[in-house]
Amino acid sequence: MTTPDFRTLGVPAPLVEILAADGKTTPTPIQADSLPDTLAGRDVLGRGRTGSGKTIAFALPMVARLGTVLAGGSRRAGRPLGLVLAPTRELVTQIARTIEPLAEAYGLKVTTIFGGINQKRQVEALRAGVDIVVAAPGRLEDLMQQGFVHLDAVEITVLDEADHMADLGFLPVVTRILDKTPRGGQRLLFSATLDNGVDKLVKRYLQNEVLHSVDEANSPVAAMTHHVYLTEDQDTKFELVKSLASGTGRRMLFMRTKHQAKKLAKKLTESGIPAVDLHGNLSQPQRDRNLAAFGDGSVRVMVATDVAARGVHVDEVELVVHVDPPVEHKAYLHRSGRTARAGNEGDVVTIALPSQLQDLKQLLRKAAITVTPKPATPASPEVVALVGDVAPYVKPAPRQAKPQGGGGTSQGANAQRKRARRTGGAEGGEPREGGRGRGGR
Repeated sequence: MTTPDFRTLGVPAPLVEILAADGKTTPTPIQADSLPDTLAGRDVLGRGRTGSGKTIAFALPMVARLGTVLAGGSRRAGRPLGLVLAPTRELVTQIARTIEPLAEAYGLKVTTIFGGINQKRQVEALRAGVDIVVAAPGRLEDLMQQGFVHLDAVEITVLDEADHMADLGFLPVVTRILDKTPRGGQRLLFSATLDNGVDKLVKRYLQNEVLHSVDEANSPVAAMTHHVYLTEDQDTKFELVKSLASGTGRRMLFMRTKHQAKKLAKKLTESGIPAVDLHGNLSQPQRDRNLAAFGDGSVRVMVATDVAARGVHVDEVELVVHVDPPVEHKAYLHRSGRTARAGNEGDVVTIALPSQLQDLKQLLRKAAITVTPKPATPASPEVVALVGDVAPYVKPAPRQAKPQGGGGTSQGANAQRKRARRTGGAEGGEPREGGRGRGGR
């Protein structure tokens, strides 16, 4: 059977041209299946694993319909026509990045709303008038309660990665938000699973919905190759990780904790393999900077925690390494879904110590992954083949010298602090530091 193109599926010519300019000419299965219904205004439940092309699947009908049949005339402050809800600020940003060039074809204005930054710019954008809002639930509800945004004019609502919303405990907030959207509007819900209350959202908010589920045989996940490498201890483990990170393609390495992610990124960089970290302790500018560096290829290695696994959508990640095996099988699938995206192939490696092997086998069984664990070192033929060409060594930037007499770890600095504590204040007239550590997320 001939695969339809975007034009024959009913996508307007201006949007087809924008997709083609970006190299997108052949729809993915979820796009080809759902577009005739979404473009016709039907409610749709889309089920498919990450990397299946869901963002384009809902961005096209939202822009096409708001730009033509649902064009609402003059823009009103704080009253968008289209709403996309997503669980993380990274995902919000990347969805908006996909929608914006399409929206420009019809003069539609897009803005993002998420926490972790000052709300001033977001409020200003809403007051100026906006057509499509892409938002994380928490900050959106805050701005709704403050009266800066109203959802009574929303024509199309999209809920992306609903299962991850449920995992993060967002469903009560999502429910309150959806209750504020008009009952007769079009609603599109995309989720990999229907557990943890997602099925209740479907029953409550979708009307006569059409189900479109990506066939596993056509799923990008089918293009993943899984490996489990056994290593004796933490030292041999780091050498193996360093080798796997040394290739020329993009790699994502996953850790369980923020501290370990930051530590590993630093160790790799000091070893001549530039790496960035992504976790909840970073400020928004730091997150944006690290994502941009990974996205544009200036840094090829990203070390992330599970929370970041859902928010990063970068194509051409050729290798995912579970440096720390995840706690449960859903996290394994979400992490692994960073590779084998958009029709590309990819490899997934899990590194396990002897004490972790039994739990890992149970996890893989629940994830329906069949793989035989093998002892491995950086010199193992399968590891060498997986690494491929090794990237050139990059000399680490020199560390900045710490100022004399302040904040260092020298004996003199320590003695100075001791004297300050005895006298009730710091030397040189500086106020004594309080007992509490820095707060914040």
